[in-house]
Amino acid sequence: MRKKMKWVKRGFFALFCLGCMGILAVFGLSSHVKNHTADKILTAEEAAEQGADCILVLGCGVREDGTPSLMLRDRLETGVALYEDGAAPKLLMSGDHGRKEYDEVNLMKEYAMERDIPSADIFMDHAGFSTYESMYRARDIFCAEKVIVVSQRYHLPRALYVAEKLGLEAYGVPAQEVEYRGQAYREFREMLARAKDFCTAVVQPLPKYLGEAIPITGNGDLTND
Repeated sequence: MRKKMKWVKRGFFALFCLGCMGILAVFGLSSHVKNHTADKILTAEEAAEQGADCILVLGCGVREDGTPSLMLRDRLETGVALYEDGAAPKLLMSGDHGRKEYDEVNLMKEYAMERDIPSADIFMDHAGFSTYESMYRARDIFCAEKVIVVSQRYHLPRALYVAEKLGLEAYGVPAQEVEYRGQAYREFREMLARAKDFCTAVVQPLPKYLGEAIPITGNGDLTND
């Protein structure tokens, strides 16, 4: 019986050590991603000097009534302002349109068009289901080489890190600094996501969907559905 208890204690201790190592690894990788990309997060004025191919606005939640969530609205406002300031000649709206009843990208395009941005200058990536897939498709489907990424500040390091590892020259401009509801939980999830996408950027799996190239230098109406 004593021998059995001894092995049980050793097993719990081993599991505890592995758990601690996992936590340290997540913290370490998250910090690495943030530190590595810190100098690529720019002001709107600095971004306008980069000569980017496009402004890549990353999608997020749409409300049940079909209006953008506060986070998405702030991203769109920042993306539209960058376009109006001449930071890039095209907008690339990348988000989730994987099912008929949920559509981020058409909403995003409509929002920009309501601000008098020409439809031809707004591309939609209907299969930007994750940060990694948005960056991969920006490179391979839309043939972008230099992009300005728009998202909330806490999310930008991961997006920029993935973009760099995929060979994109990417800079980030944070959306309006707002304390959103549930932000502490988002920060925790993002720390885990940074560690996950650090590994994803090493393996570089194919996105769920690819397809024929639609160069960002062309007509955004080719992405209309």
